[in-house]
Amino acid sequence: MTSEKRAPIRWDKGGQAFVVRADKDLVEIRSTIPSAPGSRLTGALESGTAVRVKVARCRRIDGGGFSIEGRLLDATRGSMAEIAASAEVS
Repeated sequence: MTSEKRAPIRWDKGGQAFVVRADKDLVEIRSTIPSAPGSRLTGALESGTAVRVKVARCRRIDGGGFSIEGRLLDATRGSMAEIAASAEVS
């Protein structure tokens, strides 16, 4: 996982992730830890911007890690823009 190239998310319960795709409040994230559908993940970007995700789908991916799809919770326009921008850096 090349999280050094993208703005990593540090989860409150441990582990980290990076945003692969963001479309308004829908996100796809590569994470070092799994999270069950229906659960809520909380963490922050390196900038300190809070990230809360309601998990819709979580799959193990080849090469290690997990692909998590979900919806941002309590995200402002500014935080959604920052999260979307972090997905464009590769």
